[in-house]
Amino acid sequence: MADETTTDTPDVQDEDAPDGDASQTPDDTASDSTSEAAAADTDADAPDDDAPDAAPQDKDDGDDAPEESSSEEETSHRVTIEELLKAGAHFGHLTSRWNPRMEKYIFMERNNIHIIDLMQSQVLLDEAAEAAKRFARRGKKILFAGTKKQAEDIVREHAEECGMPHMVDRWLGGTMTNFQTIRKSIRRMEEIERMDRDGTLDKLKKKEKLMRLREHEKLEETLGGIRDMANLPSAIYIVDVQREDIAVSEANNLGIPIIAMVDTNGNPKNIDYPIPVNDDALSSIELVTSTLTDAVQEGLQERRMKKEEKKKAAA
Repeated sequence: MADETTTDTPDVQDEDAPDGDASQTPDDTASDSTSEAAAADTDADAPDDDAPDAAPQDKDDGDDAPEESSSEEETSHRVTIEELLKAGAHFGHLTSRWNPRMEKYIFMERNNIHIIDLMQSQVLLDEAAEAAKRFARRGKKILFAGTKKQAEDIVREHAEECGMPHMVDRWLGGTMTNFQTIRKSIRRMEEIERMDRDGTLDKLKKKEKLMRLREHEKLEETLGGIRDMANLPSAIYIVDVQREDIAVSEANNLGIPIIAMVDTNGNPKNIDYPIPVNDDALSSIELVTSTLTDAVQEGLQERRMKKEEKKKAAA
């Protein structure tokens, strides 16, 4: 159980968290010194996945074997434990607000706050990134969804950076399950844009023109990020499964794979690629989203290179 391994784990400093909920601190939830101490203690106490293979090497190869094994393990992950600690990814919610299905991802509890096991977070983030890379390499679209205030700008920026659709204003019910209706709304938005370009709006009465412009503004805020998504996405990345429960439900109904940040109050049951981390802190959202974005760009680059090789072979 997570609560049994509390001996050398760093103290959680939660005095900055509102109402005692450290997960809601947007940034820098712990000081740099606390993060460094936490990184050292966590690395010392965390179980080594490669221990069975490393043990014989300790006897045969001498003192250099553990250092080489540690170095290989460190470079095999997309993010380090220290980076996760500095981002505050380990802070969960109050123990009274937890979801029992998250028990296996919880390292311990301290001051009535659950601490997430970053060793598992590190591995699962790698798996989620590899999945995102595969989708991108096949030319598939991943819909980025993050409508909470902390996530809006981050999700929009990174989705646009890798050319993926996004929803950050609010999730419209039926965005995926009633996609044809959503497409009609997008076509309406594009129609108003054409009217504005060709001068049709100027011919309307002032009040009617204002109504059209307001209609376009609302549609743009909600659907602007998916205007170029002609078909259903092949996967969806969600920042907070608790908040975006409708998106999770729609994706499950359609069999669309889900990559998601799951905090201690979330339900990882129906998530294909859960990433157990703090989904409230800006730095944590930034770290996970940027890691997935990098993976997507790697997949897109491999796809471009493969196309170029085919062209050269055909020539």
